[in-house]
Amino acid sequence: MRELILKMSTSVDGFVSDLNGTNRWMFGADQEAKAWGVEYIWNASLHIMGSRSFHGMAAWWPTSTDQFAPPMNQIPKAVFSRQGLTDLMTADTVPGLDEARAHAGTTQSAELQPGGESWAEAYVASGDLAEEIAKLKAQEGKPIIAHGGASFARSLVTLGLVDQFALIVAPVALGKGLSLFSELTEPMRLKLTSSKAFPGGAVAQIYRPA
Repeated sequence: MRELILKMSTSVDGFVSDLNGTNRWMFGADQEAKAWGVEYIWNASLHIMGSRSFHGMAAWWPTSTDQFAPPMNQIPKAVFSRQGLTDLMTADTVPGLDEARAHAGTTQSAELQPGGESWAEAYVASGDLAEEIAKLKAQEGKPIIAHGGASFARSLVTLGLVDQFALIVAPVALGKGLSLFSELTEPMRLKLTSSKAFPGGAVAQIYRPA
């Protein structure tokens, strides 16, 4: 059995993006925090995400030389979508992609990076969300890491499918935005299992449902 970890960046006031769905605030220069993130996602046997996140990532990571690129490219992917994989790979504008590129720096190559072809080989999960997650969890291996976006992540939370939350709290308050837990019908109690602060002010908080 594999556990499902939801890994998200959040503001100190609990938002995973602003009201427009953009995340300029989460791009930082803290190398210690980035190294922690790279090590963390290497401990996965599968990346899962919604169609919007998949579209943006599939347009970026295959040729990226960023330090996150090796685990993002080399670990298999599953995308939750009613569309076919060809449509997802060839869609036009990706909201937020240009912003991500601008803040990632000059980390692109003209060549496909090792594992970059895996995005075109992703499993498309088009059935019931809970049933698809149950099938993926039933397989052997290291944990599944879910990357969002906000709507997909909220669905995982609301259905009680998350075994562990890896929340990277950025040192910024947004005032308004999209919340990860806004669709809960009652409080969700969590148990803090670890916490690590980084020099740039971000804190990685790991929780399990209590």
